[in-house]
Amino acid sequence: MAKVKKQPRPKAETPKGFRDYFGHEVTERQEMLRQIAEVYSHYGFDALETSAVETVEALGKFLPDVDRPNEGVFGWEEDDSGWVALRYDMTAPLARVYAQFRNDLPTPYRRYAMGPVWRNEKPGPGRFRQFYQCDADTVGAPSVAADAEICAMLSDTLERVGIPRGDYIVRINNRKVLNGVMEVAGVLDPSDETKFETERGIVLRAIDKLDRLGEDGVRALLGEGRKDESGDFTKGAGLADAQADVVMGFMDARRDTGAATLARLRELVGESKIGSEGVDELEEIATLLDAQGYGPDRIIIDPSVVRGLGYYTGPVYEAELTFEIFDEKGRKRQFGSVAGGGRYDDLVKRFTGQTVPATGVSIGVDRLLAALRAKGRIGQDSARGPVVVTVMDKARMADYQLMVRELREAGIRAEVYLGNPKNFGNQLKYADKRNSPVAVIEGGDEAERGVIQIKDLILGAKIAEEATLEEWKDRPSQYEVARGDLVTKVREILDLYK
Repeated sequence: MAKVKKQPRPKAETPKGFRDYFGHEVTERQEMLRQIAEVYSHYGFDALETSAVETVEALGKFLPDVDRPNEGVFGWEEDDSGWVALRYDMTAPLARVYAQFRNDLPTPYRRYAMGPVWRNEKPGPGRFRQFYQCDADTVGAPSVAADAEICAMLSDTLERVGIPRGDYIVRINNRKVLNGVMEVAGVLDPSDETKFETERGIVLRAIDKLDRLGEDGVRALLGEGRKDESGDFTKGAGLADAQADVVMGFMDARRDTGAATLARLRELVGESKIGSEGVDELEEIATLLDAQGYGPDRIIIDPSVVRGLGYYTGPVYEAELTFEIFDEKGRKRQFGSVAGGGRYDDLVKRFTGQTVPATGVSIGVDRLLAALRAKGRIGQDSARGPVVVTVMDKARMADYQLMVRELREAGIRAEVYLGNPKNFGNQLKYADKRNSPVAVIEGGDEAERGVIQIKDLILGAKIAEEATLEEWKDRPSQYEVARGDLVTKVREILDLYK
């Protein structure tokens, strides 16, 4: 009889580029999403939830660094409906939804959407293939007043989630201005926009990488190309030095004031009609924001902002956190961008054949959470576990469950220990591992006397680490109270650590 080959056990490991999120991480994200949704809702935006799967045709070809629509996404071919893929962002699904339901939706249509997106890209430190986005968009509003509103809302949102003024800046530019500069540089022909299309795509992506690559790296990509530290070569746009000088001048056009920056941009775009249009739009946005009190401490005009995606047609914006953190090698660096967006007037046109103006912003929720953790602004309360009611007598489980119910009804997170209660020490170890602030203890003696023991685990841990025996006696971390005072005493302890 042939011997049956034993199947190997599957490896318990997360797929490359993905990660798991536990307890407090999920809670922190949920709280942030709630805060962001609150701001979006106050601005009059409605929630929308779309399918995680879209047709590849609906997603389009607007993926960074790729030329084919099924690259950069997790896609597969259905027998009866062709290629589909996990959504790459929230914008392409919105364009599909608006085109599909435009007769039923108000115009302008203002919506926000929150959820995970998936990108089939090379993972790296802090760069995952699945992450959360939180978008808000206005479809059907041609005025740049809609862009100004999005930028104001982005500023308000950052402050709402805990990024104070001075720790962030929202930067605004306009792709029409860049198009004007590229026209002057000789890589855009207004009479034939397909001409130099490849070169323009490389230029856009190069400028978008200024913070990471620096001026020398960008200039290399504008020219023949760039070899990175690993030896990989990225082909450049092939611009001559004089052409590259025009583009680099655009990136260095920011001046001390918005008015001076706009004046410099007018010089750069020269006689270009589309370039002048873009400067006019930036000037209008600046005027609208200034009238609402959004000054240069919150929002500025910055020509170095480009945004890599190819579907932007007008104003583009990016929110950058300006405080410093330490990277994995212990070096100081600025945290960088956590949100971005812009105007994309041609995206819905792919479905309808008619130009539909649209503008919106996307917040990288996971990056924003990482920034707040790096600054110590979240992580304490959300990481705290429940109150644990220990079990001294299995026959009295109903009594312990009643205690938990009383705590829960008072709004206190609580649970009964449901493991093996034989070893009481293991119950306290469990409470420590759960990061529980309080343990409730009631044995037979306490039950007869109508009292319970309440152990302050946070203070207990601190005393164990720092206190002498004499100090420990003066600062008890365990209290005996009447059974009826359970909720009052537990709440008193929890309030100490708010």
